Amino acid sequence: MTQTEDRKPRTDEARTTYDPEITSEFAIPEGLGVLKGGGESETTSEFAVPEGLQTPQPPSPEPEGSAFSLPNTYSAQDAPPAFTPATGMPAVSLIKDAPWQDRMRTMLRMPVTERPAPEPVQRAEEGGPAIPRVLDLTLRIGELLLAGGEGAEDVEAAMFAVCRSYGLDRCEPNVTFTLLSVSHQPSLVEDPVTASRTVRRRGTDYTRLAAVFRLVDDLTDPETHVSLEEAYRRLAEIRRNRHPYPGWALTLASGLLAGAASVLVGGDLIVFVAAAVGAMLGDRLAWLCAGRGLPEFYQFTVAAMPPAAIGVAFALAHVDVKASAVITGGLFALLPGRALVAGVQDGLTGFYITASARLLEVMYFFVGIVTGVLIVLYFGVKVGGELNPDTALSISERPLVQIGASMLLSLTFAVLLQQERSTVLWVTLNGGVAWSVYGAMHYSAGISPVASTAVAAGLVGLFGQLLSRYRFASALPYTTAAIGPLLPGSATYFGLLNMAQNEVNKGLVSLANAASLAMAIAIGVNLGSEISRLTLRVGSAGKRRAAKRTRGF
Repeated sequence: MTQTEDRKPRTDEARTTYDPEITSEFAIPEGLGVLKGGGESETTSEFAVPEGLQTPQPPSPEPEGSAFSLPNTYSAQDAPPAFTPATGMPAVSLIKDAPWQDRMRTMLRMPVTERPAPEPVQRAEEGGPAIPRVLDLTLRIGELLLAGGEGAEDVEAAMFAVCRSYGLDRCEPNVTFTLLSVSHQPSLVEDPVTASRTVRRRGTDYTRLAAVFRLVDDLTDPETHVSLEEAYRRLAEIRRNRHPYPGWALTLASGLLAGAASVLVGGDLIVFVAAAVGAMLGDRLAWLCAGRGLPEFYQFTVAAMPPAAIGVAFALAHVDVKASAVITGGLFALLPGRALVAGVQDGLTGFYITASARLLEVMYFFVGIVTGVLIVLYFGVKVGGELNPDTALSISERPLVQIGASMLLSLTFAVLLQQERSTVLWVTLNGGVAWSVYGAMHYSAGISPVASTAVAAGLVGLFGQLLSRYRFASALPYTTAAIGPLLPGSATYFGLLNMAQNEVNKGLVSLANAASLAMAIAIGVNLGSEISRLTLRVGSAGKRRAAKRTRGF
């Protein structure tokens, strides 16, 4: 009994100590001090700050902002550390006496943060410039330049120059083939303002183009103060001005251009007259189609038929006349040299979308010419016309006559482009120099026609750029008409004739040669312009930056 009674209390004590309803394996061992908390358990996680660790107090809560809300003002002590390159920050400076094209083009190729701030604008109205009106004026000026055939880079430079002349420095113009847009952000904390304009009509009028360049030059001149009202008034006058040459003068110039081109490829007086008559008939038919609202593709197709028909008629009549020279002269008056040079120039300066659209336009015009000539040649071959391309390749060398014909061709081309009378003489001389260089290299030295054409076109671009800088005008009036004698009219005709005679391989080779000559002209003109800028060393304070978007990488 004694042992049983002694054992029983010990069993009750153990049962009390190890009862699972009272304790568990997570129970705090006896003797370990625990801080006494509140009545409720506190929730913690591994991201809780350990006790005893001092943390800085957060600033007072501020209302939630956005990208356009006003930033906080920080003192110099709390500002983040600035990074300075080991070579120092480059100083950006521009030559003030340089043409505005070079100064604006240089700033466009800089990032926005590196562009120098504009000088104080005296022509701005009280309270700042009227931003919507300035952007509208900028778009209207860009529309006239782009519709006149100016390159996309020069259009952007002109738009940027107009914005900066009225104090809008944070502007980004954008030019495509049919759409112009410009965006202005007054500061980093204000909403940007964007405007756009669509170019729906295009016309070749270099007189209007030169007037727009003079307006932009006056706007960028710090000594000339042109208000917004005055700029709008001058722009309206430019739009209302009539073309400098009447319609009959353009038709006559088209005929003389075709006649001069026929002399370049070996034609005589009879060929000159026949090519001139065919080109004038084609021009009148094209005007008739334009009045009926037909697209330009059909206008080029119809205009190419009369010269080809006259050449086939000479071949059917067995007249001792070079029919190929008649057809080639008619093609010279239709080849889209202006659009080709502008398209290649846009591609070389980084405007690939605009360049693709321009070159696609050139291709459609060229296909229209091919269609019109091929239709006539096909029926001419079917009815027994003897057109031999091998005999047509023999071109007699008459240096003085050909130089005179090339100058006449450039003069008439300038009239067709509606150039100012003061520029016609310069472009005529430039065209004579181009053909002299080409003849000396190709006929005398025996150099390939592609290389000869590229060198001659490079001189045209060089002289045209120098003349434009001397007169502070666009380079197009001094270069486009001067490349007329170099256009691949004969190679185009030979390719079409071979294809009409079912000699497709020879025709494709000749057409590829024509395309090579056209590319040589365009690249040569652009390279000559770049060499001129590089030699004069204007527009930047040292090395000229790479083209837009490529940045030289």
